[in-house]
Amino acid sequence: MPVPSVVLKHVPQGRETVLLVEDEAALRRYLRDLLEGAGYVVLDAADAVEALEIGRRRTLPVDLLLTDIVMPGLSGGDLAERFRKAHPETTVLFMSGYAEDAIIRRVVAARGAVFLQKPFTPNGLLTRVREMLDARAVSGDVI
Repeated sequence: MPVPSVVLKHVPQGRETVLLVEDEAALRRYLRDLLEGAGYVVLDAADAVEALEIGRRRTLPVDLLLTDIVMPGLSGGDLAERFRKAHPETTVLFMSGYAEDAIIRRVVAARGAVFLQKPFTPNGLLTRVREMLDARAVSGDVI
């Protein structure tokens, strides 16, 4: 599903690498197209195991891990914890459609993480991604 260029008109562009982890194939393709349309290099995985394998094989940095929290098998929280052990430079942005779930709130709070509630707008996602990457670049901290 192509993303209309007018949607991206006022959103800052990026060049960083994003590892997108989303178990719903259609949403994963849409988000990949959206991020690539904004200039990001996108690696994508259908689950945490595939994402960890990408991280294991990857020699260049992954700037942002954008992961759903609720997935079959390993959760996004477990993925983030394991991925960051091998790639401490990676910033993490969680997303979920289950914000009212107490488990989701605990995962996000325990990791001091940033959370984006589904559904979100294309501009909302791209703005949040850019803010996180810019904050990391300015502070040198990993969020």
